[in-house]
Amino acid sequence: MQTITVALDAMGGDLGPSVTVPAAVQALSFFPELKVTLIGDQNAITAQLVKLGRKADSRLTIQHSERVISNSEKPSLALRNSAGSSMAMAIDAVSEGLADACVSGGNTGALMALSRFKLKLLPGIERPALVSALPTVQGGKTWMLDLGANVSSDADSLFQFAVMGSALAEQYLQRKPRVAILNIGAEEIKGNDLVKRCSEMLSDTDSIHYIGYIEGNQLLEGDAEVVVCDGFVGNVCLKACEGTAQLFINKVKSAMMASSLKGWVARKLFSGLINELKTLNPDQYNGASLLGLRGIVIKSHGSADVKAVTNAIGEALHEVKRQVPSRISDRLEAVLLERHY
Repeated sequence: MQTITVALDAMGGDLGPSVTVPAAVQALSFFPELKVTLIGDQNAITAQLVKLGRKADSRLTIQHSERVISNSEKPSLALRNSAGSSMAMAIDAVSEGLADACVSGGNTGALMALSRFKLKLLPGIERPALVSALPTVQGGKTWMLDLGANVSSDADSLFQFAVMGSALAEQYLQRKPRVAILNIGAEEIKGNDLVKRCSEMLSDTDSIHYIGYIEGNQLLEGDAEVVVCDGFVGNVCLKACEGTAQLFINKVKSAMMASSLKGWVARKLFSGLINELKTLNPDQYNGASLLGLRGIVIKSHGSADVKAVTNAIGEALHEVKRQVPSRISDRLEAVLLERHY
């Protein structure tokens, strides 16, 4: 059995070790091939392990760090002062071959800057991109990128995002995914010069199954397995989807808990759908991959709970097994060769 080591930034996220340590322990119980290196304040980590009745062992090790990169710290400052931080040490573990992947719920800008500096970009990639899978009404998934690694992007970057997203989705689907660009309309005349130029590039690339534009209300329909946009649009869209899903779940739960006739009716109608509603919970899809690097880096939500961080660790395992960076590099090389000729 292949052993996979994940370096976990134990101090990342809003709640730090109180969430990351239980998540690591839970992940170890789910994945027998997993080893976790918890990186952070040793006393804080040990205290959480004591609460869980767990000790460090061959599968769960601790690496002490002196400082934490705050969520408000600018990426440029974090880059200069990263030495000894839990985030930097987690990325270093991947760079030095001590871990196969790292997971962090810390400062997104700092994570991107440090990952890019320490792991370097794959050949042909100008910018990394955050990607995550979203549920669709058809029961499948749609991979969307960029989700916030880049506030603005040019057409070449969007094209590279499409190539990377296609390579990632193909490892899960075992077929060529349909790729679309998020736009304000499905017609060819709609959109700005950025998306029009990217659309032309994708239309001329036979190895990418490009299907054109889709609008925001089609995002979760399942008509495309990969949806491309710049980071500003992607992040706003993702947060809007998460907020809407959470609102719906909370409304249904609130109605079912009511002691009135309304509550009785709601319980009768929706009690059998609770498990289905759980699939809308954003925590189920926690773990955005930072694509385009020479290593695997997974960004967890800062507000993620134990289950959500466990899911992010699971995503890291899956990407290691599927050798995602190598797949992206191979696909990009083929696409660039195709376009050259």
